[in-house]
Amino acid sequence: MLDLSKEWSISFAGCGFMGIYYVGVTSCILERFPRFLQEASKVYGASAGALMAAVGTLGIPLDKCCADLMHMAKEARKHSLGPLHPAYNLLQIVQDTLLGRFPEDAHVRASGKLCVSLTRVSDGKNLLVSQFDSRDELIQALKCSCFVPLYCGVVPPTYRGEYYVDGAVSDNMPRCNLGKTVTVSPYSGESDLCPRATTVNFYEVCFNNVSIQVNLENLYRVTSTFFPPEAEVRHKKDFISDCRTQFGLFLNSLWFLACL
Repeated sequence: MLDLSKEWSISFAGCGFMGIYYVGVTSCILERFPRFLQEASKVYGASAGALMAAVGTLGIPLDKCCADLMHMAKEARKHSLGPLHPAYNLLQIVQDTLLGRFPEDAHVRASGKLCVSLTRVSDGKNLLVSQFDSRDELIQALKCSCFVPLYCGVVPPTYRGEYYVDGAVSDNMPRCNLGKTVTVSPYSGESDLCPRATTVNFYEVCFNNVSIQVNLENLYRVTSTFFPPEAEVRHKKDFISDCRTQFGLFLNSLWFLACL
């Protein structure tokens, strides 16, 4: 149970193109309880979750974030192999998008609060970075956290002179050792904020600290993580409505609701 008299953190799991779920969740947070995000001591993220953690930390308008995600998905669907097509460069699109959205002082505002999960290629160990010397260094860290080996290419990007890949490879749900970490995931499971399962659950797996129930809904979500469906299939309004419902249930479970 969350206690507002103590520090709390938020952690966004890596989820590829399912990051649109985070737009819905974050919009609900800012509408109903902005303090939850604004006063969090740390905001963690891996892969696409790191991008949303950065968006939330820097206060990037969510409508622009949603448009950027839709653009990335649309560009991927133009090719026969989707995001696997050689002509589709996901990391370049991510970099161009961040350069266009992040303010010049993004690294100053993010340092100390935003924590990006990376996987070091040399030994496979996880690294959490939260201090950034420049906007370019911040963007480079986010690129490294989003680099899925083979899916994004063969040669990984570098951060401070070392090769790093997707943070989800080593820790897909980083947590704070002190205080409560509220976990957010687009896959139904045991995360604090996640979709509710409406189909039969066969069993549950844990992928690098993320609880994922094995059911048909999550199978579709995992597929959509790597291969975005048509925009019409997403039923955006229903999707956002479901996010609102989940966040409402989360608020109702907190002891401090009466004080809002």
